[in-house]
Amino acid sequence: MNDIIAYFSTIPSTHRSLILVGGITLFWLIENAFPLFRMQYQKWQHAGINFFLTFTTIIVNFVLAFILIKTANWTTLNHFGVLNWLPAIPLLLYTLLGLLLLDLIGAYLAHFIQHKIKFLWRFHIIHHTDTWIDTTTANRHHPGESVIRFLFTTLGVLIVGSPMWMVFLYQSLSVIFSQFNHANISLPEKLDAFLSYFIISPNMHKVHHHYVLPYTDSNYGNIFSVWDRFFGTFTTLPKEELIYGVDTHMKPEENNKLKNLLQIPFQKSRSIKNS
Repeated sequence: MNDIIAYFSTIPSTHRSLILVGGITLFWLIENAFPLFRMQYQKWQHAGINFFLTFTTIIVNFVLAFILIKTANWTTLNHFGVLNWLPAIPLLLYTLLGLLLLDLIGAYLAHFIQHKIKFLWRFHIIHHTDTWIDTTTANRHHPGESVIRFLFTTLGVLIVGSPMWMVFLYQSLSVIFSQFNHANISLPEKLDAFLSYFIISPNMHKVHHHYVLPYTDSNYGNIFSVWDRFFGTFTTLPKEELIYGVDTHMKPEENNKLKNLLQIPFQKSRSIKNS
């Protein structure tokens, strides 16, 4: 555990980039070999759109990174936040608790609120417009949503009181798990169901990408599935019934054109549940 802390305390930017690229490459290869669905689409054209949006997310996080670092350092120096108010506990338990709470605020809460507030949904809907869910979809976020998610992550760091090494560990795990649960991979159903008691499994998250309510408003988690089960937002749907996308933007010119995707937050809302 101490080696992990030491590594993530000084993890180079190149290593963080390798985690992102390595994860996409790994799950890209797996989903080609063992696909959940054999989708008829131009995979490289689709990936190009999602890679561009991934790049904008990297830029946003890089530009704003100093805020996250200063927040984490401030909580440590001032003994602020949940982790700093706890009595001494084993390091492994301390780390697991910190990751769980960061996932609650930085991922689950952020995701839930983006579905409930009309202005925020305008940015998040770009992620849901994808009608071909694969591992590249994990980072399909409008630049505006990247800023929103960053703010929630910072809030999580402040409330949790997590040191910077834990933030880097959480972000690295978040990248890998998101690529995993978006990947177009076919796991044995019993294995997938078993995993869903602990982490967000591929089949569990695919339900969230079904094109209509109430499934769109379910399974918000990113790493840990405990929060969906605890707050009653967990649901299931047979994979045979899945239709990807969002019912307000099902036309290719709406969901598969980069220019339109960037403009959606500023267009007249057509969302039934947020109108």
